[in-house]
Amino acid sequence: MRFYLIRNCTRFLSTGQHMPKVCIVGSGPAGFYAAQQLLKSSGDVKVDILEKLPVPFGLVRFGVAPDHPEVKNVINTFNKTANNPRVQFLGNVNVGTDVTIDQLRNFYHAILLTYGAQKDQLLNIPGENLSNVISGRRFVGWYNGVPTDKDLKINLDVEEVVVIGQGNVAIDITRILLTSIDKLKNTDITSYALERLSHSRVRKVSMVGRRGPLQAAFTIAELRELLKLETCKKLWRAPDFAGVRDIVPTLARPRKRLTELMLKSLEESASDSTHAKELNPIFLRSPVEFLGDDELRNVRFAVSRLRGDTIQNQVAEMTDEFEVIPCGLSLRSIGYKSAQIDSSIPFDERKGRVVNVGGKVEDSLYSAGWAATGPVGVILSTMTNAFQVGSLVCKELASPNENKAGSDGVREILNSKGIQIVSYGDWQKIDRVEQERGKQLGKTREKIVDVAEMLDVAAK
Repeated sequence: MRFYLIRNCTRFLSTGQHMPKVCIVGSGPAGFYAAQQLLKSSGDVKVDILEKLPVPFGLVRFGVAPDHPEVKNVINTFNKTANNPRVQFLGNVNVGTDVTIDQLRNFYHAILLTYGAQKDQLLNIPGENLSNVISGRRFVGWYNGVPTDKDLKINLDVEEVVVIGQGNVAIDITRILLTSIDKLKNTDITSYALERLSHSRVRKVSMVGRRGPLQAAFTIAELRELLKLETCKKLWRAPDFAGVRDIVPTLARPRKRLTELMLKSLEESASDSTHAKELNPIFLRSPVEFLGDDELRNVRFAVSRLRGDTIQNQVAEMTDEFEVIPCGLSLRSIGYKSAQIDSSIPFDERKGRVVNVGGKVEDSLYSAGWAATGPVGVILSTMTNAFQVGSLVCKELASPNENKAGSDGVREILNSKGIQIVSYGDWQKIDRVEQERGKQLGKTREKIVDVAEMLDVAAK
């Protein structure tokens, strides 16, 4: 018997010993980073990445704004992981429907759930079902080519928009609505979205949050980019910043820099000249009702006040004062929720995430990324979480005393159901077609948005 110590995983290898097999469900950042960590920590583990769609990369493909191509460079790292001989990508596999978690338990020594958050948080207020009250998540999916969002009904023949929420996604939505078409036409934004945005009449976007400037959820990089928008007047409300300047010296550096940027923009906005478009960041307003007959006309907000001892923990408390903001379109961007894709997965419906402790769900079952944590942080924080959980899986992955079928078992089930499996090589066919179509249009990529067409290209 030979003893190997490979980084932080110990393996006892003997003649005929079985290789440990791990199944990762979801091919977004969390899935790929976890796979990277498993490969780094173990010299013998085999990793299969199962993905519902025929295309990989999750939120890097479908969530990152088209005018942020540099963020997508991480795909180069994911590509190296996918091409590792110990990794297999199996696309077009709907876990929970095509193959169950219990079946995967029979095929693998460990399962890691990294399938993200694909549902919306709702406001649950009157009028939320009115025409042109739309999920921010679906709007992002519409311009980024999510197949289920390609037919989103959205009316951009309006002048005023209310974006509810003040996270980075809300900023992305606001920026896309206010950005010149010339700035978007060479990106990988879908052509149908580009066409619709080119005829948009939107001139004013109010980005409204329940809490104050000191609790804003967006990051300084996102805000700075929004404030640099050309031909766009920034209209902050001075009363929202009452007493804020006095507190700035006491703030931690990241929050201090963010707050100083807002205060600087507030000062500059007082002398801002007239522009074609307007950005209105509004704080301390909680939505209570969408108003209109069949179509949206206004959003009614309760004026909020902050309650709590510390700035970080203050919560918004509604008062009996109200403000009505006119608009023809409202985009709700208040967070995502994960889904229970299989009834055997312990799931917290209220929090919208897989029940886990530090990534551990139960024996041989783990979770990482937004499926485990909820929709918090940016890609960097997802990477950190996925690395930690990947290390945990490796640490607990006992030297297997039985062989497992791995992908052979999955393929047998899918083949019996006539389900086409998309390999990483098949995805690369789709990738080449998308890039070639984009080149013909003067864009970086023209995404295929129809699953049937993706499968057709993959099969050639």
